[in-house]
Amino acid sequence: MAVRIIIERKIEKGKEVDVAKLLLELRSRAIKQKGYITGETLRDYKDPSTHIVISTWESVEDWKSWSDEEERMELQSKIEELLTEPSETKIYE
Repeated sequence: MAVRIIIERKIEKGKEVDVAKLLLELRSRAIKQKGYITGETLRDYKDPSTHIVISTWESVEDWKSWSDEEERMELQSKIEELLTEPSETKIYE
């Protein structure tokens, strides 16, 4: 069963371009992962500092495998440094 992963991030003012570059790099690597189907990034209309990434994976196991990859964790760490609070990740099936 396909699952959707929703990650919400609150970006520090002035760091939006830096985060966007990191998210593009993260997605370009995710596309190559087993089970990745699609993804998109959206910005809150009323609060442009809030971004969500929605990705679709073939299974929770595929997502978790990618989530635990060292290369993803390194990029995620760089993203976290540019946020006002930790990312929040939710899994929906």
